[in-house]
Amino acid sequence: MSDLHLAAKISYVAVAFVPVLLGIILHEVAHGWAALRCGDPTARMLGRLTLNPVPHIDPAGTAVFVFTALFSPFVFGWAKPVPVNPRYFRNYRRDMLLVSAAGPLSNMVLAMLFAVALRLLLFAPAEFLMNTSTGKFLLEMCQIGISANFALAWINLLPIPPLDGGRILEMLLPGQISLQFQRVERYGFLLLVLLLASGLMSSILLPLIRGSWNFALWVVGI
Repeated sequence: MSDLHLAAKISYVAVAFVPVLLGIILHEVAHGWAALRCGDPTARMLGRLTLNPVPHIDPAGTAVFVFTALFSPFVFGWAKPVPVNPRYFRNYRRDMLLVSAAGPLSNMVLAMLFAVALRLLLFAPAEFLMNTSTGKFLLEMCQIGISANFALAWINLLPIPPLDGGRILEMLLPGQISLQFQRVERYGFLLLVLLLASGLMSSILLPLIRGSWNFALWVVGI
């Protein structure tokens, strides 16, 4: 990697930090909020229903964010999972499905909010957007906020436990098949590493991210 290319990548990490961190934290807060709505106060009692990053930061997830920002076509990372106690749930399958879906849904909503912010930013003079460091920073941050949060949503919706998509599929499967599917969780991290290393994850996710990006810009009129 040339010095110029490395400098550009480091600049990208700096710009991506805020929208990605916000997306990762909001993802976990959404899980905790949905669990609270379903009767589980665990996340609230542990102080996890906050946008303060300190209770949420996971060193490994932060390292993955930096690595993917430097070397991957899409950016992702994770925070400490919000603890959920299903014993509080009134309807286990329904409530676990809602809690699992809340995280990816929050990232999609945040991506749309960044699209709205981008649309509003485009009303600013072109000279400000193209010829000032502030304008360029805001423009790139909004663009990354859209793509990175759609990436976070789609990655988490992959039907591999313990990802949210795996949990959602587990709740939708009939009883015995659901129990069999739970056994996949012990291999979940290995499957993700293999998908990432083989390039299959990019093949799966990039069309979804591009499609979501185009849809978001169409909705806001860009």
